[in-house]
Amino acid sequence: MAGALVTSNDAADSVPDWPLAYGKLIPPLVGGIRFEYAHRVIAGIVVILTFLLAIWLTFAKLAGRRAAKPLGWLALLLVLAQAGLGALRVEEIHPIVSATAHATLAQIFFMTLVGLSLYLSPWWQKDSSWLEDRKSPGLRLLATLTTLAILAQLILGAAFRHGAFGIDPHLAGAAVVTVMVVWAGRTAKSRFGGNADLRRATIFLHSFFGLQILLGFAAWYAVRVLATQSAQPTFLYVTLTVAHVLGGALTLAASVIFTLMTFRLIPGPAAEAQSVHSAESAGALR
Repeated sequence: MAGALVTSNDAADSVPDWPLAYGKLIPPLVGGIRFEYAHRVIAGIVVILTFLLAIWLTFAKLAGRRAAKPLGWLALLLVLAQAGLGALRVEEIHPIVSATAHATLAQIFFMTLVGLSLYLSPWWQKDSSWLEDRKSPGLRLLATLTTLAILAQLILGAAFRHGAFGIDPHLAGAAVVTVMVVWAGRTAKSRFGGNADLRRATIFLHSFFGLQILLGFAAWYAVRVLATQSAQPTFLYVTLTVAHVLGGALTLAASVIFTLMTFRLIPGPAAEAQSVHSAESAGALR
């Protein structure tokens, strides 16, 4: 949200140097400097917290630590790389590309933390029975493609906001995402409607996506109408566009949770083969 506030307030070029601001640790907090500097401060806090998380996952004694440990350090690597891309944008080194990549890496970092949170949750660690999915395409594949489509749509949105191209690719992406979200949700409902976990995950995804569609119309109104009525970004324009960015991130998070839950509850080909082999071995022993 802090990054979106920088873009929506046209404050991306308000601080010309990095890591200091006008050669100071704390610059004069006026105009767009407020948004740019607040974004840097929050980013610094996130880096520190991510470093502490990586350390904790390395030494804490908890279920699943062996797999969680590299994810913690991956998250730290991602947030540091994102900070580097932010520095490139400040120095105006390929500003459109660096700004779009900066926004994209933020979403990938967010996906990593959401996935890590679900993996470390008591729900993931508890024993659960497998769900059979014999139809094609499998729900795991549909959920994965839905998440990738949402991520691609967020990249298109970031590219549009940073001036890479017009809004048409983003609108086309919205149509693709709509098809994928509805398809994945209907598949989950028709095949596993009795599973409470997948049902809640589907409701979660569809709720955020529905809200995001409404925010998308509001953001379109802000860009097409409000932006032409004033030389400076208005409060309503900033609110609607930032809310749309936030809604996209939350929709992505919901899709990541939905996807990872399908991987937790529905066995892949390797697990199915192992299960069949175990059953055959047990029959042979009997």
